[in-house]
Amino acid sequence: MIDDPNGLLRLPKGFSYKVISVAGERMDDGNIVPGAHDGMAAFSGPNGLTLLVRNHEMSPKSRKESPFDGNKAQASLSADSVYDAGKGDTHCLGGTTTLVYDTRSQTLERHFLSLSGTIRNCSGGLTPWGSWITCEETMAKADDNLRKDHGYNFEVPANYEMGLAEPTPLIEMGRFNHEAVAVDPASGIVYQTEDRPDGLIYRYIPKVRGQLSKGGRLQVLAIKGDPSRDTRNWKEIEAEPFPENRRFDVEWIDAGDPTSPNDDLRYTGFKAGGARFARGEGMHYGNGEIYFACTNGGAKKLGQIFRYRPSEQEGLPGESTQPGQLELFIESRDLALMKACDNLTVSPWGDIIICEDDNDSSALVGITPQGALYHIGHVDMESELAGACFSPDGTTLFVNIQKNPGQTLAITGPWRNRIA
Repeated sequence: MIDDPNGLLRLPKGFSYKVISVAGERMDDGNIVPGAHDGMAAFSGPNGLTLLVRNHEMSPKSRKESPFDGNKAQASLSADSVYDAGKGDTHCLGGTTTLVYDTRSQTLERHFLSLSGTIRNCSGGLTPWGSWITCEETMAKADDNLRKDHGYNFEVPANYEMGLAEPTPLIEMGRFNHEAVAVDPASGIVYQTEDRPDGLIYRYIPKVRGQLSKGGRLQVLAIKGDPSRDTRNWKEIEAEPFPENRRFDVEWIDAGDPTSPNDDLRYTGFKAGGARFARGEGMHYGNGEIYFACTNGGAKKLGQIFRYRPSEQEGLPGESTQPGQLELFIESRDLALMKACDNLTVSPWGDIIICEDDNDSSALVGITPQGALYHIGHVDMESELAGACFSPDGTTLFVNIQKNPGQTLAITGPWRNRIA
C-alpha cells in the first residue's frame, strides 16, 4: 500500500481516489449532503452516466448532519413526500441521496435528496429493475416523538431527474432490525439480513415479480434436517461448530407477523427451526449466488462470509426435492486479513469486495472465488468503510467513509489486473 499524503485512504501502486461528495456540501436541489454515509449501489444512467443511490444512517435529532438548513427540517417538503416528519423537535433525518457521476471525466454532475423521513438507513440492495431497496436498522415505534412505526424497507428508483421517491414502507417484507438485501434476478425473490447478534436470514417472495409493495410471503432460512441450527461458532455457545466449505441443504419456514409489534421475529423464527446468525450485514447477488457477511461470527468473532446457492426451483413446490444450499465460505481467524466484515459487493471479475466496520483501522478486502483474501485499501482515519460498488462500466469503485465527515470516494486503477 502507498501512503496517502492526505491521510485518507492508502491504495496499491497504480490506484488513486477522488473525493466526490462530502457531508455539509450544498446539493443541486438546495439541500445539504447529509452525514453518516452508508450502503450504496450504482446503476446505469442516460448517456453513459452512473447513478449512485446512497444511504444515510442518521437517527432522529441528528441535526448537525441534517440535509436541511437549521431547524427547517422537512417543513419545506410536502407531507406525502416524507415518510415521518416526527413530532415537535424530533425530526427523522435518515434517507437517501442520489448522485449523477460521469466516469469518463471522473466528475460529479449533480446530487440531490431522494428519500426523506426514515431512520438509520444502513444498507440495502439493488434490484434488477433499477431501484435501490434502502433498509431501516431500527425498531422504533410511534410515540411522543415519532408519528409512525419504523423498521421497514423502502424502494428508491435510480432516477436521473431530481425528486423524492414515494416513501412507501414495504410492510410485508418484515419489520425488524434490517441491514441489507439481495435480489435473485432469476426468481425475483428478495433475501434479507438482520443486524442482531441472534438474527436470522429472511427471504421475501413477492406476489408480483418486481412489485414489492403489492405484498408477498416472508420466510426464514433453516438447515434441512437440522432445525434451529446455530451458525455463529462462538466458543461460549454449546453447539456443534458449523463447518466451512460444506454445503447444507436449506428449507424455508414461514415467518410470523411481518409487522412484529413485539420485535420477536428472530425468536419465533428460531423456535420454528430457523438458523441463527451473528449480526447479518452486507448482502449481494453475484456469480449465481447470494453472499452475505456476519460481522462478529466465528470462533474468534472476526467475521464470517456465507454464500447461498438458490435452487433452480427456488420459491416453487419443486424446491422441496431440489433445495437451495448454504455454505460457510470464509471464517476469519486472522485479524490482519479480515475483521468486522460489513457491506459487500461482487466485482466485475467475480471477487467479493468487503468493507470492514472497525473504527480503529478499516480496510477494503478482496476475496477470490477460491477463498484467497487480499487488501485493496486502508482508511487512515477513525471511521468505518461502507457502500462499496462498481460503476456499470467497471472502471470505478465507489466507497463511503462514514464519518469525520461522511465522504464518497471514486477509486480508479488497473482493476482488470486484480490486486491479489
